[in-house]
Amino acid sequence: MLTYRMNKYRILLGGLHMNFDALSYPYPSQRTLVFAQNGMVATSQHLASQAGLDILRMGGNAIDAAIATAACLTVVEPTSNGIGGDAFALVWVKGKLYGLNASGPSPKTISLEAVKKRGFHEMPKYGFIPVTVPGVPAAWSELSVRFGKLPLGEVLKPAISYAEVGYPVSPIVSKYWAVAYRIFAEQLKGKEFASWFSTFAPLGRAPLSGEMVQLMDHAATLREIGKTKGESFYRGSLAEKIVDFSRQFNGYLEADDFANYKAEWVEPIKVAYRGYDVWEIPPNGHGLVALMALNILNGLTIDCGDPIDAYHKQIEAIKIAFADGQKYITDRKKMTVDVSDLLSRAYTLERRKLIEDNAILPQGGKPDSGGTVYLATADKEGNMVSYIQSNYMGFGSGLVVPGTGIALHNRGKNFSLDPAHVNRLEPEKKPYHTIIPGFLTKKNKAIGPFGVMGAFMQPQGHVQLLVNMLDYKLNPQAALDAPRWQWKEGRKIDLEPGFPIHIAEALIGKGHDINMSFDHISFGRGQVIIRQDNGVLVAGTEGRADSGIAAW
Repeated sequence: MLTYRMNKYRILLGGLHMNFDALSYPYPSQRTLVFAQNGMVATSQHLASQAGLDILRMGGNAIDAAIATAACLTVVEPTSNGIGGDAFALVWVKGKLYGLNASGPSPKTISLEAVKKRGFHEMPKYGFIPVTVPGVPAAWSELSVRFGKLPLGEVLKPAISYAEVGYPVSPIVSKYWAVAYRIFAEQLKGKEFASWFSTFAPLGRAPLSGEMVQLMDHAATLREIGKTKGESFYRGSLAEKIVDFSRQFNGYLEADDFANYKAEWVEPIKVAYRGYDVWEIPPNGHGLVALMALNILNGLTIDCGDPIDAYHKQIEAIKIAFADGQKYITDRKKMTVDVSDLLSRAYTLERRKLIEDNAILPQGGKPDSGGTVYLATADKEGNMVSYIQSNYMGFGSGLVVPGTGIALHNRGKNFSLDPAHVNRLEPEKKPYHTIIPGFLTKKNKAIGPFGVMGAFMQPQGHVQLLVNMLDYKLNPQAALDAPRWQWKEGRKIDLEPGFPIHIAEALIGKGHDINMSFDHISFGRGQVIIRQDNGVLVAGTEGRADSGIAAW
């Protein structure tokens, strides 16, 4: 039987006094809201949150804190991200929102034909074939140079210290480290994977919760990135080591792929929802899917008194949005339709008409699971950052560049080997990308950053979080705590434990294929920071991770 705890929190947003109903479910957490005035950092691992707060206290701003937190996460949560991954950010500074796309392209020497000649009919998960140029170090550098107050080397010091001195592994990180070890021990047999095992499993197993871990090579690499402002990773000794490793095992990465890479500043995209502006990064990320779903829901009533109908509408809107996303999203330079057309009123009306009283079957692919970290930061100057980085599918490709600690991601796994598909593998092309930061504004005032990590769960998590906050008026923590659903494919929907059984049964009656899943991490892990109209910061964090909010 579900029990409920009802409270009222009066939160001041965008000049309005809003009462958020704190509807808190007993699963997955009983965390309370956190309030602060001077600064705040929220992410999936408490040591990383504290590292960001330390930088704020040293005189850094929200951008410096985001970099410090992100770098620390590569050390204390390597199960989800690393130096060899990609990143995206939405940055609010002096009344304007900036977007950063730090995802990397495929190597210039790779091709669809070459991969097929190696015997693959779809992109593999592991090895060098799915490795694209990593963008994380470029993200840190770009953010630091454009908006940071402290030198990059100074901002990376907390992460370097944890890597060098060591840190105790947190419980959920330990759990998924063990999962990755079992999979890799079974599947990764080539010599190219030896460095992963010597780096992350030197005792022949994953570390246990509470055990100390040191990553000395990782520390040296972070120090090199800080000293060279990221240049070494793309045009220096670190780039040479990555390229040499690739050549040794017939990979496709070459020096020019790194030398020619630069993170891109992009214009964020938005839709209006319930009086707020919801912002996402444009493609190649799939924040567009969240915006398309919200556009569809905009013309529908989400009735708090009829949760069965409300859930049904959300699920159908996500399915329709994903059908379009998986058909059209790829490298923005290669897209065959304009984002503005997909978000247009006329097209949204056409797609909205597809929603019926029973579950439909829009065309779409089958999502994979992911490995990502999300963080949100805010400072007393008004700066706010929504930041996300990932190695994808946990540790990524299974490759660690010897002597560096750099775990290379496998983001190219999302490419299609169908020559007719818009997201087909091509040289120097960015793939359909799953990691998306979100941001909320109202009347050109920053409300705050939000995000829910987790591969193809991310747009679904964004929609559920925003519906919880803006339709149901739940406070940020309660909105994160509420049990989630996840569309998988066709009519298949996974529900999280704690989801109301009577609603699940009613959804079955509407034609949804319902499954109760106990893989908690697959439902995403989110963070929210809101700035009240009086300047006070309010945050909620995730009970599905080793999350923590560090506040000042």
